[in-house]
Amino acid sequence: MKKRTISYDTPVDALVAVAKRLTRFESEHRMNSEDFFDRYSKGKLEDSDEYVEWANDYEHYMALKSEVERCVRHVA
Repeated sequence: MKKRTISYDTPVDALVAVAKRLTRFESEHRMNSEDFFDRYSKGKLEDSDEYVEWANDYEHYMALKSEVERCVRHVA
C-alpha cells in the first residue's frame, strides 16, 4: 500500500474527509466503524490492507474529532 499525504485547510475539513472515507467502509462492510475497530483491535478480523486502512482512518478520525472538540470548548 502506497502512503500518501493529503493536506487540509482546517481540522474540520480533515474531519469531514475522513468521515466520508469511514462512511464508504461502513456501507461496503455493513458495519459501523466503532464496532469494526473494536473487533479489529481484538484480533477478530484479518489484517488485510483494506482493514489496516480502515483502522488507521478510524484512529485519525478520533484524533481529529478530539482536536475539533477541544477547539470548540476553548472558543466557547
